[in-house]
Amino acid sequence: MKFDKLVSVIAGLGVPGLVLVFAMALTGYAGAAAITTALAAMGGPLGMLGGIAVLVLLGLISKGLTAWGLEKIAEAVVRKLIEKGETKEGILRKIDSYWFLSKDLKLKIRDFVERYLAEGGST
Repeated sequence: MKFDKLVSVIAGLGVPGLVLVFAMALTGYAGAAAITTALAAMGGPLGMLGGIAVLVLLGLISKGLTAWGLEKIAEAVVRKLIEKGETKEGILRKIDSYWFLSKDLKLKIRDFVERYLAEGGST
C-alpha cells in the first residue's frame, strides 16, 4: 500500500483511526496481532469489543467537539449535573480535581457554574 493511500484511509477514520494507529505502534506487534492487541488494551476488561466501543465513543466525542467546541459541551454537562441534583460545591470540587483540565478551562467552567446558578439554575 502506498503512503498516500494509507494516510487517506486513516484520515477517513478520523480521530479514532489516529488513536488506533498509535495504540498499534505501542504494542510492538505488526499486522493483525497489533490490531488485536491494541483493541484489547483499549478495551480493558471488556477486551476487543470494549476497544471497539472506545473507538466509537472517541468518534462521537470528536464530532461533538468539532461541531460545538469543548466549552459548549462542558457547559451542557454542567447543566445536566445541576438538573440531576449535584450541588454547586460538589461540581466545583470535581472540576478542581481533574488534572487533565487546564487552569484556564477550570476557571471558565467554574465561572459558568457560578453564573448559571446566579441566573436561576438550582441545585
